[in-house]
Parts: sequence; structure tokens; C-alpha cells
Amino acid sequence: MSGTEGKATARALATQGHEVVLVGRNPAKTEEVARQIGARGVLVGDLSELREVRRVADEFRDRYGRLDVLINNAGAMFQERRETAEGLEMTWALNHLSPFVLTHELMSLLLVTPQARVITLSSMMHGMGRIRFDDPEFRRGGYNGWAAYAQSKLANILFARELARRGGGLHSYALHPGVVATSFSSTLAGPIGQTYKVVDRFSVTPEVGAQTSVYLASTTDPLPNGGYFVSSKPAPASARALDDGAAARLWALSDKYLANIPASSSPTWPEILREVHDLTHDTECG
Repeated sequence: MSGTEGKATARALATQGHEVVLVGRNPAKTEEVARQIGARGVLVGDLSELREVRRVADEFRDRYGRLDVLINNAGAMFQERRETAEGLEMTWALNHLSPFVLTHELMSLLLVTPQARVITLSSMMHGMGRIRFDDPEFRRGGYNGWAAYAQSKLANILFARELARRGGGLHSYALHPGVVATSFSSTLAGPIGQTYKVVDRFSVTPEVGAQTSVYLASTTDPLPNGGYFVSSKPAPASARALDDGAAARLWALSDKYLANIPASSSPTWPEILREVHDLTHDTECG
């Protein structure tokens, strides 16, 4: 996390006075970043493993019991096809399924918080993507790192839009942070890795890249729910990213992955909405 856009986002929000909880894979590094920025706490887990995502969400609910803003920031690109310990293609698992599962598992907290927000980092690369509904993990045919990454970034916007459409008072946004100078190219070798090293020389700093995330997390400006943002402003997304049918289909596909994770105490979406309705009704009646 050190030196990344995610760390810069967390630091900026903590500086504004927000209580920040970090999630990281390496306990020592995550604790050190939390100390540096004055975060309220840390949760340790590998977000490429869906069981770990569910466990992290369970721990957050047990420890904190309230969530105003969730920023889905984890992501990477892989030149060669890799699988997680759960047998899922790494890009699909980390970049799309992880934020989908984490958001779902924390929904019971988000929906009872007025004006709660879910912010999901996408990329301008979404415009090159298409969802391979019949083979999202590239199990058949050849694997292409660019295609897998672009697919996941398109999925991020479709997820953000469908989350907004499902209602409950939740605000959901996707964004492109800019071309940020990070350690992103460390996962890449060969010509692709060399290309990213050159691109990094002309990239914005993590602090600049964090600005749109910080804006969406803290602004009081009225924003289009389900919108896509670049440089803290609404921006046009690709035609595929605006396909409502594809967004609903992607949600259904992602739900199938969710069903394969070991059971959790978290309620289903309909149960969450019923609970929120009951709480709101009780408050109005009282």
C-alpha cells in the first residue's frame, strides 16, 4: 500500500477528520500505513480470496458497526493467467468479484446510514473491455492480460450503476483516477511491463490520482447516482458501460460466485431491504 493512490486517498480523508479503516494483505505494512496517516484501525486479508473478503467484512461489522463510505480500491493487472487459491482467475477475482462481495457483505451497514456511498475505482481502459459472460475467467482459448483487465474495469462501472439502480438510498459511483504513478507495473514483465514503466514517467502522483476518490467520498454537491467520474467531474462512459441489460446480467453472474463462498451471517439483499424498511417504518411511527 505504501506510495500508492489508495494510501494517498486514506491519508487525505484522515486529514479531513474522517475515521479511516484500512484493509491490507501485509499486517506489518498495513499497520505502519495506519500509524502514518492516523487511521482508526486496520483489517488484514487477501482480497483476491473471496473467503477472506467475507471474513474481513464480518470483522468490520463486529468491530465498528457503522459504515458511511466504502472505497473499493484494490486492483492489479497480470500478464500471464494466474489463479487464486480458490481456483479463480486472478484479475476477475481481485478487480471485480472482490468489490462485489465486499459491498454485498457490508450492505446491511451501508443501507442504514443516510447518504452512504460506495466508490469503485475503474479505468479509462473500460472502453476497450467487453464482458465475456460465457467465459469471464479465460478458461477457454488464449489469455490476454489487457483484455482481462479491460473486462474487469468495465465490470466495475456496470456494478456501480446496477448498485445505484437497486435503490435503498445508497449512492454508488465509479471513477477513473488518471494514469497514476504506482507500483502497478511490478506485476508485469516483458514489453507490457516496460511500457508501463515508460508511462509511469508521465503519470500523475498518487496524491493527484486520489483527488477524485476523496471528492466523491466527502463532497456535499449533488451527484448523479451511478455516475462515472474523471477529474472530480461526471464523464461519459462507453456504450457497453451504459448497457442496463449487461449490468443486470453481470450482477446475476456475480451472485453465482457469491453463492459458492462458505456461509456467512450476512443477510441477503432482499432481507437487507426488508430490514431497512422496517427500521425506517418504526422510526416514522415512533
